[in-house]
Amino acid sequence: MQPAEQTLGHVHEELLDNGLRVLVQEVRTAPLASVWCWYRVGSKNEGPGLTGVSHWVEHMNFKGTTNIPRDKVKGIIEQFGGYWNGYTWIDQTTYTETATRDVLDRMLFIEAERMANCLYDPADCESERTVIISELQGGENDPDQLLDQELTATAFRVHPYAHPTIGWLGDLQTMTREDLFSYYRRHYVPNNATLVIVGDVDRDDVMRRVVRHFGSIQPGEVAKIPATREPEQLGERRVTVSRQGTTAYLKIGYHAPSVVDADFFPLLALDAVLTGAKGVNLWASFRTPAPQRSARLYRALVDGGFASAVNGGLVPTQEPFLYTISVTATEGTALNVVEETALAQLDAVRRHGITDHELQKAKNQLRARLVFEGDCISNIAHQLGYFETIASWRLVPSLAARIDAVTLQQVGEAAATRLKSTNRTIGWFDPQPSTDEQPPAVGEGAGAGPASE
Repeated sequence: MQPAEQTLGHVHEELLDNGLRVLVQEVRTAPLASVWCWYRVGSKNEGPGLTGVSHWVEHMNFKGTTNIPRDKVKGIIEQFGGYWNGYTWIDQTTYTETATRDVLDRMLFIEAERMANCLYDPADCESERTVIISELQGGENDPDQLLDQELTATAFRVHPYAHPTIGWLGDLQTMTREDLFSYYRRHYVPNNATLVIVGDVDRDDVMRRVVRHFGSIQPGEVAKIPATREPEQLGERRVTVSRQGTTAYLKIGYHAPSVVDADFFPLLALDAVLTGAKGVNLWASFRTPAPQRSARLYRALVDGGFASAVNGGLVPTQEPFLYTISVTATEGTALNVVEETALAQLDAVRRHGITDHELQKAKNQLRARLVFEGDCISNIAHQLGYFETIASWRLVPSLAARIDAVTLQQVGEAAATRLKSTNRTIGWFDPQPSTDEQPPAVGEGAGAGPASE
């Protein structure tokens, strides 16, 4: 191990000789431990013909290893009453187990096996192809999810954030077992990973166990190919999805800053004013409804009778992604009316900013969300690993201070810069009555709503 060991607050960090970064935080509120293994690979790392490969590889890594039979993977933790899961998104893939502290060795064993010894049986690859294609088609049957996918693909022209994490159907139909396994071997190496352990554990004991399980795994060559930078958008874009359905949806997406850009936290505060504070925990933030009663868009759209729901989404990402506002129209309300009402509010805040009272309330709500997001060892471990994959885990202890430092001027500048009509993409889901005909195609430029500066 490198002799330079760093500790910030209660987080202990070590870097093994093979490049594996290890973060340990002792939290002795209950006799539990949470283990997360993070890989810096997500859908943004996928090339042409391989969209969806990161997510598919994640699925395959639950299918057994050299030393864990396929039918025993889940049971190793569940027999002790523990919890396991994993997910893939645009910047990262992660796996987790949370159980009693005496199961720590088994949890570390699972993740070391997953890193080095997954099998990729051809029959499992084929069966999982069917599962993932079914998952994709199920998502396309959800109008809100389908519209989000089409909006993102329209907003981005060159950056790989454009394609959905689950992939495009054509790629899922043609990828091979060799494609999957070579992707796994290329990215699942210790020098591309961060191991996070939080709970009722002893730091030195944890590190001895980590070295025993992971120390002999060899590093690999991880190609760091930068994604093509998305060019500045020159005008409003529109996409309309016309399919069978009963409810109309509106989405408005603005190109947004990355987590390290100066206006990320001002835009986060602005979203709290517009749609309610959500926090910054992808694992937990959206499970609890945001406080919305005084939010500007809620008052204008929901209290105004134009919508049954309105939500905003700004999440921390490694590179600039999207700030998305989603609206569910009430029955009988035309989408152009919903759009006009929403854009009037957004244009007003772009021109005039927000009040000091609104900013202080947003800060209070965001700070409260941070407390809730750190209410258990699994959430704490998630944040450390998640931020390490997009920037640095050291951002986590500074989140409250960064929120507190936001000023009215910064929020006004973020609104003026980000909420311009030339920076937005508007999506409609226009529900069609049931027919025996094939569903119409998705098309760009088919919307007929107003556009305002």
